[in-house]
Amino acid sequence: MSDNTSYTTEEVAQLLKISKLKVYDLIKKGELSSYRVGKQMRVDASDLEQYKQQSRESGRQASMLASAAKTGPQGAGSPPTIHTPAAFRSAAREIVITGQDISLDIIAQHLEKFSPSLRPLRSYAGSLDSLISMYRGESDIVSTHLLDGDSGEYNIPYIRKMLVGSSYLVVRLLGRAAGLYVQKGNPKGLYGWKDLGQPGLRLVNRERGSGARVLLDEQLRLNGVKSQSIEGYETEEISHVTVAGRIARGEADVGVGNEKASRIVESVDFIPLIQEKYDLVMLKRPDNQDWISAVLEICRSKALHNELDSLYGYDLSETGKIIYET
Repeated sequence: MSDNTSYTTEEVAQLLKISKLKVYDLIKKGELSSYRVGKQMRVDASDLEQYKQQSRESGRQASMLASAAKTGPQGAGSPPTIHTPAAFRSAAREIVITGQDISLDIIAQHLEKFSPSLRPLRSYAGSLDSLISMYRGESDIVSTHLLDGDSGEYNIPYIRKMLVGSSYLVVRLLGRAAGLYVQKGNPKGLYGWKDLGQPGLRLVNRERGSGARVLLDEQLRLNGVKSQSIEGYETEEISHVTVAGRIARGEADVGVGNEKASRIVESVDFIPLIQEKYDLVMLKRPDNQDWISAVLEICRSKALHNELDSLYGYDLSETGKIIYET
């Protein structure tokens, strides 16, 4: 093995036969050394080998501890003292929270602070991908803001289809305005979804599976606007801020997102068109009941409301309300 060999987090996950989330957790806890090259995390082969060696040693010590517990004291003396690594001493339950809004980071901080038995881990994905990760058993809490254009209902139609046969709880986290980002002064005169059919319009889109992309696609369908007729429909960005930024730089005329990003990016106006519902989904299982109760208590707490209320653009009138339960 060459000393210059290094691996991506995906390659490390494959080599260790663990999930990519687990690799990030090992890096976060300092158990696996890494470094960043551009936007990519890399792990040197020597550091990976060192982690594997430490894991083997930990495994042997854990086996010795179990053996000592079974056999008890030898003779009249005391049983041997074995120093178990911190990873084995910790009984914290890992909770994976998947979604992109900053409110989820705040909830994770509150969980970590007020529920020491829980270790929140954050994963970032769009609404559909978040639900898929829950279906695959990769996430414990997911957020979603998906509009069903035919019923006008948010989230529930998608959750029902995705989590067939599962028992789950849907909790309102917040409401927020969604609409169009346009250049300062709205030179193209865009005030509604039908206006997206205007000839020569340049769009910058969100990635497939995101709530903003689903909102756009549903509104184009309902208003009879063909996506292939819009220049830039295939141009994708991964956040509201990057969409707004491209419009501010004159690279596009319009994009879809929430109001908050327009407050961050200068030279962009926001045209509100819909009040979207941003919800949390949690699977109901016997071993989840304690932390589900903790999440509900946090969502309804004055501390969380005060913190979210300091951020512009959130409607907290229904925060913590159970809106659907199987």
